[in-house]
Amino acid sequence: MLASNDFDEIRPYRDKEVPEIMNRLLVDPVFNRVLHNLFADESKINQIKEAMQRTQDVESFQITFMVPYLEGIISSSISELTVGGLENLEKENSYLFISNHRDIVLDSALLNVEVYKYGFKPTEIAIGSNLLVYPWIEDVSRVNRSFIVKRNIPVRQMLESSHLLSKYIRETVTTNGNSIWIAQREGRSKDGLDQTSPALLKMLNMSNIRKFVKGFQELTIVPMAISYEIEPCGNEKVAELLKRQADPDFRKTEKDDLLSMVSGLKNPKGRVHIQFGAPIDKSALKTLSKEGNINDRLRRLAEYIDIQIYKNYRLYPNNYIAYDLYYNCNTYIDQYTVEEQQLFIELTHKRLKLVDEDREEAMELWLKMYATPVFSFENCVGQNPE
Repeated sequence: MLASNDFDEIRPYRDKEVPEIMNRLLVDPVFNRVLHNLFADESKINQIKEAMQRTQDVESFQITFMVPYLEGIISSSISELTVGGLENLEKENSYLFISNHRDIVLDSALLNVEVYKYGFKPTEIAIGSNLLVYPWIEDVSRVNRSFIVKRNIPVRQMLESSHLLSKYIRETVTTNGNSIWIAQREGRSKDGLDQTSPALLKMLNMSNIRKFVKGFQELTIVPMAISYEIEPCGNEKVAELLKRQADPDFRKTEKDDLLSMVSGLKNPKGRVHIQFGAPIDKSALKTLSKEGNINDRLRRLAEYIDIQIYKNYRLYPNNYIAYDLYYNCNTYIDQYTVEEQQLFIELTHKRLKLVDEDREEAMELWLKMYATPVFSFENCVGQNPE
């Protein structure tokens, strides 16, 4: 049994802590520089600071600052945002959304904006500690209902941290009545392949004091797919993949992640769709748990989640165009027009030139990133997900 303060290092901030956090942000010199970079108008900055001084709880922070900011991002960089599968969810229930991961900030932020719009409770968001490169980022994230997943720590600490995280997630969903969003694996998909890591499910199972079926059933897992017509940070992803090919020891810097956050927010994304699958029920879990050891069961559960994500991923003309170009075929020529194909080719050259990678190897990686969701869907059609 954990004490009430055992989660203090990782949990979101509580309402009573918000005034102190606002004051801390207001005197943070880096946060103030960020405000001046975002808003050139001094009167606007003063209005924001005054509003922060009046902010007394988490909901007020989200409604006053985060929702308007994200609505501005949606208006300026997304041509259409749609949601499906809400009929699979009950407003009074709590869920563990396991999602594919394409953009550092927007995947979960768009989810929260949309579920709030439809009257669902806000969702707590898992965020890697590697992204919290400044104190103000951690403060803003945790006051915005994010909890911390610790990264890049020694093996022994990682085991302890994973166990604590597992307990936090289970208690949040089953006892505290809040839903949670977590990516299906560490890091964003950069090659278009959305695969759930069995290690994530192993972490979730650490806090399970019941059998496999009951332990995962009480988490009420909902596979979730988010699809972008134009891949967020696609050119940066290609550049990173090329660097890793040239140097297996390549490691991103904190600056790289910050640049990706900004690019993902600002760059045009075209149409975006969020699709909720059905909660994984007892019947499916029973089928997945019939044979093998715990690792076999976790692997099968990961594959089950993958299939739900592949089937719920919305494929746009860009995906079909990239597939036909990558595989040098006309398999999906009826899914797009000549004009759409030309626009995609122009987008490809424009984006790759931004990272000085407009060459054959970069082109192949770019096309594969868009084509892979089509291949993944093809691969799972006709399969029995159980």
